[in-house]
Amino acid sequence: MVRYLTERLPIMITPRWIDNQASPIGIRDVLSYLLAAAERPPLGIVEIGAPPLTFRAMMEIYAQEQELRRWIFKTLVLAPKLATLWIGLVTPIPNRLAVPLVEGIVHSLVADTTRARALFPEIEPMAYREAVRLALTRISELAVETHWSGALGAAQTYTLEDWEGQICEERTVLVDAPPEVVFRAFCSLGGDTGWLVWNWAWRVRGFIDKLFGGPGLRRGRRHPYALLPGEAVDFWRVEKVIPDRLLRLRAEMKTPGKAWLEFQAVPEGNRTRLVQRALFEPRGLAGTLYWYLLYPIHGKIFSDMARALGKRAEQLYQQEQRG
Repeated sequence: MVRYLTERLPIMITPRWIDNQASPIGIRDVLSYLLAAAERPPLGIVEIGAPPLTFRAMMEIYAQEQELRRWIFKTLVLAPKLATLWIGLVTPIPNRLAVPLVEGIVHSLVADTTRARALFPEIEPMAYREAVRLALTRISELAVETHWSGALGAAQTYTLEDWEGQICEERTVLVDAPPEVVFRAFCSLGGDTGWLVWNWAWRVRGFIDKLFGGPGLRRGRRHPYALLPGEAVDFWRVEKVIPDRLLRLRAEMKTPGKAWLEFQAVPEGNRTRLVQRALFEPRGLAGTLYWYLLYPIHGKIFSDMARALGKRAEQLYQQEQRG
């Protein structure tokens, strides 16, 4: 909730209880307490938490870590139910989560950690700012491969999700070719091969990128189909390669956020499911507007590209069979 409200609202009109205090605590610290408690006899209620902060301070710290300027103004009229409706409008957080979160900050809830310090002196909860930094790092580095991995098999061929501040558009195509051929097809994108569809749009995007100081499409690629982690493919950088299975490209073009393009070859019977994911972690309101304003264009391009990649893989496989 802190992430979405702070990212998407440069100016916030907030209820008076925004200055109530709470005791935030990182999930890994909660797990540390639970593991330690499992080795002890029953202890009753033990309150845990990091140094208390107001909800306003939590948003301000998040904004500082993301280098965002935010203005927060307090009002006396925003009731909890109205605040919950507003959160539901501005963020993808469902009401079943928003309601208890809002109810939890209507009154100050500061933990008395005296017993926790006495019983678990070896645990020192990390400060809120440190927890925010860790969360942001983990989302950027790990969420791509840990969260967006379930919509395979007979599931939908298209999904669009917004989770932990990261937007994922996923398309899948069933291909009559083995995984290694599908892998070779998506690893050949860029450079002289181009992007199979809408190449003029990719060139326009590269030209705009160069105007704003980005690399554009001028870098091309080192090899027609072989890729290594760390090398450039037009205005992308190869972030991860798993032979015959996965390719992840990280955008180095100028965007108001972080972007990835990921391809996966998943065996499915005698065929292969090509999974194509466009991921975007918007930065502030500008990043969110950038994604959704361009979504109709991106949706068409990525849909056409997934189908074209499937056809290219089938053609490559047929050529191999004839050869």
